[in-house]
Amino acid sequence: MLKLSRLPAFARFVMVGAFATALHYGLYFVLQLVINVNVAYTVGYALSFVANFYLTAYFTFGQKPSWGKAFGFGGAHLCNYLLHIALLNFFLWAGLSKPLAPVPVFAIAIPVNFLLVRFVFTRKK
Repeated sequence: MLKLSRLPAFARFVMVGAFATALHYGLYFVLQLVINVNVAYTVGYALSFVANFYLTAYFTFGQKPSWGKAFGFGGAHLCNYLLHIALLNFFLWAGLSKPLAPVPVFAIAIPVNFLLVRFVFTRKK
């Protein structure tokens, strides 16, 4: 039987990212029906951020969360959020429908996010 903790960090990151992305998109998909798409996207991002932080710390990198990591993770995600929201508005402007616009955003922003988050959790003090 395969132990999840023996998977490479990137594979665990993908699993956590898939969960966080599904949570983010699910919240966005429901909320965009009743509120502004940018607000819906932001609420989904914020809630998935919290889950993502704890899962990334414990599961992906096998570390306890700390305030230092939380600030580093938050900084990485602030950059990532700005990339997300800019790309979302670009794809909406380009004519993609509200439900589909996040799909290319995720395809572009998730690899960038991995590099930023990996730096936060693996840098030496």
